[in-house]
This record gives sequence, structure tokens and C-alpha cells, in this order.
Amino acid sequence: MEYKGYITVGAGRAEFTERRSEFIGSIAPVTTEEEAREFVRSVSSEFSDATHNVYCYILRENNTVRFSDAGEPSGTAGRPALEVLQREGVTDVALVITRYFGGILLGAGGLVRAYAASAKAALDAGGRFEMRPAVRLRIEADYSDHARISAFLGEPETVEYGEKVVLTLLCAPEEAEGISVKLLDMTAGRVKAEQTEVVLRPIRL
Repeated sequence: MEYKGYITVGAGRAEFTERRSEFIGSIAPVTTEEEAREFVRSVSSEFSDATHNVYCYILRENNTVRFSDAGEPSGTAGRPALEVLQREGVTDVALVITRYFGGILLGAGGLVRAYAASAKAALDAGGRFEMRPAVRLRIEADYSDHARISAFLGEPETVEYGEKVVLTLLCAPEEAEGISVKLLDMTAGRVKAEQTEVVLRPIRL
């Protein structure tokens, strides 16, 4: 499997009022359409008394893009929200914008602006994360070498204590070989780093 970095979001929620209509934007990271649909169902159920629960989502899976105006005039809600996410370059994201109608009509232009603003506010509340490839290293060492290699490696991902100490460490792909060479050198060949897998880890932007 090829691991390619991408930008996604954290979970968040933001609220604002426009001419007495209350807008609540809820956003979350998702990786499958099933997860996206479940998020939409969950938020819609939470705000089941709302006038509208507009949604959109973008997935890397099958390049899926979906949106719904949820009863608002066509083109005034789901698409403007989706376009905000697309402009921001995020993916694997689901967004639900809940509206409680306040009695004053916003007009088509007002709705477009309000839903776009709500999408941006929710996105800012959740934050953006770059999912970067990282190599997981497995390092097995005698207790006599533990202190020295721990000082070099810093905070490991996991540590197991048995007959030997087994550590796992996440590092950037370009750093993996250098770490392995350094471990071999500092322990006279007793300790090496085994690359077990490549994963994606979030880095807050």
C-alpha cells in the first residue's frame, strides 16, 4: 500500500447566529463512507428538532464527495459548505451544519454566506492536521544498552520489559536509516532497528 500524506481535520463544533437563525457546525475526521454517514446520523439525531441538518463529506476512499441541502433551497447550503472544505484542501472529513430558523428569511445569497461561514468556523474549531508518513521501528536491546539508546532515541512509542527491552519508535522515513546506523555504531552492532511498517501520523498545522 502506498502511503501518501494528506490534510484532514480534528473534531470540532462552532456556533453563530445570523438574523436570529442559529447555525451549529459540527466537523469530524472520517475514513470511510460508513463512518461519514454515521457521523451525519449522530449529529442529525442530536439536533433532531432543528429546521435543517445540512451535510457534506469528502473521502479519499473512492474519491467520494457527497452533500445535501436538507430542505434548504437547492445550491444554498450543502454545496457552499462543501466548497469551503475543498478550498481548504482537506479530505477524510464530514461536516454537518444544523440550522434553527429564527423567523427571518435570509434569501439565497444570505444562506450561501451563512452556510459557508459556518463551515469555515467549524473547520477552524476542529483544526487542520497533516497526515504524514512515518516508519515504525522495532528495537530490541539488552538492559545494559537500554539507558544509552533511550537517551539517544528520546520518548519511544511503546516499551516492553521482558528478557530484553523492546521499544517501538515512529520516525520520518528519511530518518530511519540514520537511526539504525547510529544504534549499530553506539552498541558495537548489538542493537539494530527493524522497520516493521509505514503508518500515517497526524501533525497539527
